[in-house]
Amino acid sequence: MSVRFAADIGGTFTDVVLDKNGLIFSTKLLTTYKDPADAVIQGVDELLLEASVEPEQISLFLHGTTLATNALIERTGAKTALLTTQGHRDVLEMAFENRFEQYDINIDRRPPLVERPLRVGVSQRNSFDGEEIIPLNFDEVSRTIRGLCEQGVESFAIGYLHSYANPNHERKTAEIVESIAPNASISLSSSVCPEIREYERLSTTVANAYIKPLMAHYLESLQKQLQIKGLHCPLLLMTSGGGLTTLDNAKEFPIRLVESGPAGGAILAETLSKVQGEPSILSFDMGGTTAKICLVDDGVAIQSRAFEVDRAYRFKKGSGLPLRIPVIEMVEIGAGGGSVSRVDALKRIHVGPESAGSDPGPVCYGRGGQRVTVSDADATTGKLYPKFFAGGSLALEIEPAEQAIEEQIAKPLGLNVLDAANAVTEIVDENMTAAAKAHSSEWGKSMNGRVLVAFGGAAPLHAANLAKKLKISKILVPKGAGVGSALGFLLAPAKYEVVRSFFTTVSRFEAQAVSKLLDEMREEAKTVVNQMAQGPFIEQVRAYMRYVGQGYEVSVLLEGVAQIDVHDLLQRFEQTYLETYGRVLADVDVEILSWTLSIEDTSTPIESFDFPSTSPGKDFEPGESELFSEGELVSAPVLWRDSLESAKEYKGPLLVTENQTTTIVPKNSILTLSERGVLQVSLGETL
Repeated sequence: MSVRFAADIGGTFTDVVLDKNGLIFSTKLLTTYKDPADAVIQGVDELLLEASVEPEQISLFLHGTTLATNALIERTGAKTALLTTQGHRDVLEMAFENRFEQYDINIDRRPPLVERPLRVGVSQRNSFDGEEIIPLNFDEVSRTIRGLCEQGVESFAIGYLHSYANPNHERKTAEIVESIAPNASISLSSSVCPEIREYERLSTTVANAYIKPLMAHYLESLQKQLQIKGLHCPLLLMTSGGGLTTLDNAKEFPIRLVESGPAGGAILAETLSKVQGEPSILSFDMGGTTAKICLVDDGVAIQSRAFEVDRAYRFKKGSGLPLRIPVIEMVEIGAGGGSVSRVDALKRIHVGPESAGSDPGPVCYGRGGQRVTVSDADATTGKLYPKFFAGGSLALEIEPAEQAIEEQIAKPLGLNVLDAANAVTEIVDENMTAAAKAHSSEWGKSMNGRVLVAFGGAAPLHAANLAKKLKISKILVPKGAGVGSALGFLLAPAKYEVVRSFFTTVSRFEAQAVSKLLDEMREEAKTVVNQMAQGPFIEQVRAYMRYVGQGYEVSVLLEGVAQIDVHDLLQRFEQTYLETYGRVLADVDVEILSWTLSIEDTSTPIESFDFPSTSPGKDFEPGESELFSEGELVSAPVLWRDSLESAKEYKGPLLVTENQTTTIVPKNSILTLSERGVLQVSLGETL
C-alpha cells in the first residue's frame, strides 16, 4: 500500500492531504504562528484517524511553505552580515542603478536586508577568469568576524567578486567563520548562486543567509515532531522550480523554497491542462493571505531563472528583491480572504497587502478580529454560506462582519452596507486583474482563449468576477480545490537543477572543457535526485547565450544531446533567437555565459485522484443564499458539490459548496460536472 502525506503552510491556512493508493483525504486548519509545525501535526493526526492508517505505513512526506517568503517580506529573518570585496559593499543599495518607474519622482526601493554597518569590504580580489589578484587577508577577516559577532550577527553571507570562477577565498573565509563562531549560519555566493551578475548573486546570497537560521530551525522541528508521531519516512521539500528536493538541501539553500507553495498549485494547473485538453490556462490560486497568478501553455508553466520577491510598486518589475533561482514564473500579490480593507484620507478603498491572518483572522471568524477583510465582504454579499462553512469547523458570524463594514467602510463613504462590501470585493478583484494583465504583457502573452483554473480556499469565490474582467469565458474548479497546492505536491517529480557560469564564445569553444563542467554538474544533481527516486530520469541542459555586445541572453535548450557540438549549439541559438526577436544577426560572434543542468524523475505521473464522497452533515440545509450581484440581491440555490450529477446542466446564480471552498456560479452562466469531477462554469455575456 502506498500512503503519502503532503502539507502546505500558508499565511492563514495550513492544508494537509493524505494520499492512500490514490484516494485523497484532506483537511484545512488555521496556521499556528508560534510553531507552524503544530498545525501540520494536528492535520496528520486527523487524517491518520479518518483514513485508518498507521504512522509506520507512511512512505513519504511532501512539504511546501510560504515561511521563507513571509520572512523576506515582513523582514523577520536573522541578523545577517555581508562580507564582500572591498569597495563593493554598497552594491545591494546601488542595485541596477536605474529607476523602475521613470516618471514618478517619489519612488524608492525598500532598504536592503543587511544594513550598511553590517556590510563589510574585505581586502581580496580575483579576476573575471578566477586568477588571484589580491590575496585574502586572513587577519583582517578574523578581526572583522569577531567584531560582527559582538554585534549579535547570527548569519554570514559571503560574496566576493568573480567567486563563481574561483570560490577559494569564499571557502577560506567560511573556515574562519566556523572557527570563530561555530554556531553561526554561513551562505557562500559560489554555492547559492554561482553565476555572473554581481548584484543578483549578492542579493540571492544575502536572502539565503537571512532566512537560513529560521528555515533550518523550522524544518528540524517539523522532522522531529513527525518522528515523534512515528513517521520515519523521507521528508522532501517542494522547490520554487516545481521539483522536490531533500531536507538537507532545503536547509542549506532555503532560498529555493520561496515559492514552494504556489509552485505546487502551478503543477496542479499543468496537470489539469493536460487531462482536460485545455492548452491555454490562467492558473488562479487565492488563499487567505495572497493570490498567485500563473500562465500555462501546452501543459507547461513558464519557467525562469530570475524572480522578484515583494514587488512594492504596482507589481512593477524592478521594484522587488531580485533572486536568481529556478522558479515557475508567476505573480503574487497581497490579495486573499484575510486581506485587510480600509478607507484612506482621500476616501479611497484599499485592500491588502496586510492580512488579518489566522490570528485573529477576519471579523466573521469570531476569533477577535476587528478590521474588515475580503472574507467579511464575501460573507456580507452572500458568497459564503454560514450554515456550513469550513466543513462545520468554524462558525461564520455575519452580523459582526456587517457592523464592521458599516463602521469602517460604509459610513466614511456614504454607502449602504451591501454597496460597501461589494466595493471591497471589486477592489480586490481589480487588483488581481491588474496583476494578471501586467504579468501576461511582461511575458508577451495574451488572455485570448484562456481558461481560468481556480483553486485555493478563496479563488472559486472570486473566479467569475476575475474572469469577467479578463474577458475569459470558461472556469474550471478541480476536486480538492481548497487544498490545490498540497495536491500539486503529490504530482511533483523529484528534480534538481545545477547552474554554473562558464564564459566562452562560439569562435573559441572548447568542447572538452564544457564536457568536464557538465560532468561535474551532472554528479551534483544526481547526488540530490538519487536520494529521492530510482528513476528513470531525464536530463536537460540549457546554455545561456547572446551576441557579443548584448546585455541579456536567451535560454537555449539542449535536451537529448549526448555531446555538445558547437555547430549544433549555434544553430539552436539562432533558432531560439529568431523565435524570440524575429531575426538573427550575421557575422557577429556569440557568447555563452552560463549553463544549467537538471535531472528529473520520469516515473509514470499521476493524472488524477479519487476522493471519498462527502455529505454535508446533519446541520446542513441546502437552501438559498441572498447573493448581492450587479447592484441587487438575487436568490441563489446552495448545492453540495458531491450531490451534482455529471450529465446535468445547472443554471446560475448558484453557490456550490464543499468542505474547503465555495464556487460562485453567476446568473446567465451554466455549470456542468466533467467525468473527472471538475466543475466547469461557462459564463454568459452578462455576469
